[in-house]
Formats: sequence, C-alpha cells, structure tokens
Amino acid sequence: MNLKQAIRSLPEKGYLDIPVTKNLDLVKEIERLRKAKNAVILAHYYQVPEIQDIADFVGDSLALAQAAAKTTADIILFAGVHFMAETAKILNPDKKVLLPDLLAGCSLAESAPKDKFEAFKKQHPDHIVVSYVNTSADIKALTDIVCTSSNAEKIINSIPKDKKIIFAPDKNLGAYLIKKTGRDMLLWDGACEVHEEFSLEKILQLKTEHPDAKIIAHPESRDYILNIADYIGSTSGLLKYVQQSDAKEFIIATESGILHKMAQVAPDKILIPAPPENDKNSCACTECPYMKRNTLKKIYLALEYELPEVNVEETLRKKALVSIERMLELS
Repeated sequence: MNLKQAIRSLPEKGYLDIPVTKNLDLVKEIERLRKAKNAVILAHYYQVPEIQDIADFVGDSLALAQAAAKTTADIILFAGVHFMAETAKILNPDKKVLLPDLLAGCSLAESAPKDKFEAFKKQHPDHIVVSYVNTSADIKALTDIVCTSSNAEKIINSIPKDKKIIFAPDKNLGAYLIKKTGRDMLLWDGACEVHEEFSLEKILQLKTEHPDAKIIAHPESRDYILNIADYIGSTSGLLKYVQQSDAKEFIIATESGILHKMAQVAPDKILIPAPPENDKNSCACTECPYMKRNTLKKIYLALEYELPEVNVEETLRKKALVSIERMLELS
C-alpha cells in the first residue's frame, strides 16, 4: 500500500498501513525523527513497555495534561488514546498533535455521548458539572471543571457545599468520591470496561496464596474491589505506593501496563496483576485493547508522515479549554 492509499484508508484502519524495511531500527528512526522535527513523545503508563521506554515523558492523565500544556515542541505525538491527544490539541492549538492510531479510543469516554449527556445536563440546570478527563471534547465543552483520578477529591472539595454536582462519566469513581467527600453527587452511568473486569473471587484466592500482599486498586474499579483494597489511588498514586511501601508483594487492580514502570522503580517488589473474570489474555491480567493498539511501527510512521493528526474545531476547542484550565489551576 502506498501513501495515498494509506491516507484514504485512515478512517477505516485508524493508522498508516505502510510497509517498512524489514531490518529497520524503529527505535533509532524514531529518535532521529523526534530530533529533526522537534517532536515530543508523551506516553501513558498503560502503553506497552517498548513505547514507555522510548517516550520523553510517561505519566497518568493529569501529568500528561500538564506536560502537554508546558511543552515547547512543535509536534506532540501522544502514545495513548484519542481523548488524551484531543486534550493536548485543546491546550496547544498551534502545535501538530499526532495519534499513532485514531481507533485508540476509550470505553469510558464512549459511555457519554454528547446528545444524551447534553439532554441530561439540561434536566439539572442548577448543577455544576465535573467531568473526568476520560471524555471527548464535546463533553468537556459541557463541563464546568475537568478532573482526573489524581485530583478528583481535591476538585470536588473545592466546590462550595451548597452547590449541586453532576459527576460524569465514571459511576465507580463517582461513588468512591461520594464516600470520600460526603457530597451527594448525581452520577452519570458510565464505566471503564477494563476496571469493570476484575474478579473478586480470583483476587481473594490470590490473597490466600499471598497473605502478606497488599491489594491496591484504581478507583475506576467496582466497589466490591475497592472494599477489599489496602490502598486506592490513581495510576501515579499506585506507582508511588508500591515504591514507598514496606510491603514486598502487591496485587494490583488496574491496567497491567503500569507493572512495567513499577518493576523499574521497585525492582525488589513482587507484582501480581489482579485477574479478570474471563481470562482473555495469556498474562491472566487486564489489558486495555485501545491502549494496546499503539506500536513502535505506528509511532515511526506517524512521525515520518506526520499523520494521523488530531484536530479540534476552534469554537469547540475554546469551550472545552475552559474546564481543562480550571483543573490545571487547581492542580
């Protein structure tokens, strides 16, 4: 397939399907293109290890948004999912933002369609809308303030007690925040398919096999998982906990990509991925199929041809920017 054909097939395939030389050193070529084009590679902790290892910055959603806001690069390549690249573009309208695969979406973001959420908001006009960063630009434009799992509790607590709150789209994170803050929030019925998969029975079985292990969980998990957790936190929070804890073993209830960074910062710890109800993966762990769409080859091709590019219409961008900037100011 040549370049013209590959570009035409982007809406269907999501990435540039162009063959590369068999022995091409992708890491070396990515480094060359990054320098030549003044590009920065931002990667989420859920990316495959080889992508995390070549990234300029690896972090959770909050840290990545902050990095995108500060970068002086001309090109931002986002090794993550669509809403992350979209957020980077909202913050950087004059920079080119690349996403290696446009079909790297998010089940949580997709659980809040614009038309339905807009109608829901209109039914509750006296509510302040707090939306998780895992949402489309359309939802961010309907939002008063964005949050991430790292700063959600702080942001909820910053809202006056007499104000009513809609929290969207993650009902599990929302329910957790209600317990933590005591606020009676109205929750949108959305969830992350990865964090909904964990098996309580299998985690408890692992606990009997590893009685000294700490169970740590992301707040997007179901309440029955959070109820047995020794620690609940964002991706970066989980990473920090493993690094600083005196415990030697951990059962980790979040997307398994984080284990790569955990092993780097805490090589002496035993890391056990929490298993899903249905073992679809050979690792008996939970993997986000969208995060895993990105590959070194797709990153190389995206940098080489500066496609696929993520754009946000200017009127929408300005509306969405307000809620993101409010979050960054509080963070």
